[in-house]
Amino acid sequence: MEGSEEARRLLEALEGVVLGQETQLHQMMVTLLAGGHALLEGVPGTAKTLAVRALAVALDVRFGRVQFTPDLMPTDLTGLNLLDERTRDFVFREGPIFAELLLADEINRAPAKTQSALLEAMQEAQVTVDGESRPLPPAFTVFATQNPVEQEGTYPLPEAQLDRFLLKILVDYPPRASERGILDRVAGGFRADRPETYGLQSMVSADGLLELRRQVESVHVEPAVRDYIVSIVRETRTDPTLTLAASPRAGVSLFRAARAEAFLEGRDFVIPDDVKSLTLPVLRHRVRLTPEAEVEGELPDDRLRVLLDRVEAPS
Repeated sequence: MEGSEEARRLLEALEGVVLGQETQLHQMMVTLLAGGHALLEGVPGTAKTLAVRALAVALDVRFGRVQFTPDLMPTDLTGLNLLDERTRDFVFREGPIFAELLLADEINRAPAKTQSALLEAMQEAQVTVDGESRPLPPAFTVFATQNPVEQEGTYPLPEAQLDRFLLKILVDYPPRASERGILDRVAGGFRADRPETYGLQSMVSADGLLELRRQVESVHVEPAVRDYIVSIVRETRTDPTLTLAASPRAGVSLFRAARAEAFLEGRDFVIPDDVKSLTLPVLRHRVRLTPEAEVEGELPDDRLRVLLDRVEAPS
């Protein structure tokens, strides 16, 4: 397709900066093309923040970063009305959320009120301050990070908010060769906190990103593949080890993500493998295991793989 080569060039540029995290970057690109939001989960130091910062450099868009803390107020995120002493009128000062690309770092450290403000932004593409709704940029995208190990001082994300993330991306340690390459790059002057050392240039504007998303929406999904998506989602509702199953929104998310995957692969149609490859990141945060399954050490991904094996893919 017309824009898929441009999207792949962008992905290749990111892979040259963030070494050994090809799966993370690929799924971030799927999120971006599908017009969704993503939750990145991994231990500290696995390049979650670096990946988003690198994406911000490669995109010619407004970038906002918020370090979520227990004392973060909603207005720290959305902005607030300030009195202009010269005119005696209130003037709205935009917060960092008014950006095309927002990095919500350690999202699970913020209290419920701040989470609610972010939920409105992710759901409605707007924020409400002093009773007035203000629209966010059309390309507004949230990449949020969280640490799965540290629990002190964190707040579990509400199910309603988790459901607004298109993908939950698990970030693992890089392979040995990549980890050695990281050291070589640092020896050559690379600094994660200095984007000018990334060697990246702006490649896609905000309007260009919206055009790529329009092209993704034209990717064809055969009725048989649509049935396959529905079957996968409905299978979560019959599994006795799940106390929370996937909702219809999960099916829509899998549909959107599969179209973005096909587009990134240069196709104008979705195949069953596109759906399979994204079932885990789309559904893992939308299902919940029974306490008994958790005690036995099972993870949502384990059950989802079993469900995938049970659902017959179209030929």
